[in-house]
Amino acid sequence: MEQDETARVRALGEIAAEFDLDAIRVRTGDTEIEIVRRDPALPGPAPVAGVPIAPGAELSAQPGGGELPAPGAIAGANVRRVTAPVVGVFYNAPAPGADSFVEIGSRVTVGQTLCILEAMKLMNEIASDYAGVVVRCLVENGELVSLGQELFWIEA
Repeated sequence: MEQDETARVRALGEIAAEFDLDAIRVRTGDTEIEIVRRDPALPGPAPVAGVPIAPGAELSAQPGGGELPAPGAIAGANVRRVTAPVVGVFYNAPAPGADSFVEIGSRVTVGQTLCILEAMKLMNEIASDYAGVVVRCLVENGELVSLGQELFWIEA
């Protein structure tokens, strides 16, 4: 990483700490820097900073350390993708020890709660925009997810 980029990352980290932000993302030209603060006691993916983005190109990996689907697990034409509308911690149940909102094979309706994303101490229920069957859950309970990261695949 260049010295200028290191200084920018440090400055953004200081801003995030000063204003007690959980995350901050800055895009300058083709470079995007995202800083996500978390409790040092919690394990998490290594931070990525200064990722150049070619105009019109799509990233091949999901942000936040989510795994890409296996090559044989390509979404069919009827699969709808549910993505994270906020940066937050993913919870698949309303409380620890409670049953999951949905599981693989669950039939869901429009408006049905799929999960909770905790962002800045607010619990955001994520509802399905699609009716169908959950064919994939792409994140683990307690995992930090990034804005736009795929959470579920629902086959209509």
